[in-house]
Amino acid sequence: MSISPDVFRTGKKYRLRNFDEVCEFSVESFIGKDDYKLKDLNTLEVMLFSDLTRYGRGKDYLLEEI
Repeated sequence: MSISPDVFRTGKKYRLRNFDEVCEFSVESFIGKDDYKLKDLNTLEVMLFSDLTRYGRGKDYLLEEI
């Protein structure tokens, strides 16, 4: 069961599966307008949640806390 991004908490770790791609990240901060600054746990790249969901939600969309 997928969670909503509304329950994101700073410092927590999450996994997003969408369109057969998996991204594990921690939430750095809330930047407003339903968007978050994230840090990829594998590459340490900083990105926005809106960038991960830019192309919509695939049939396999799954967002979970790890």
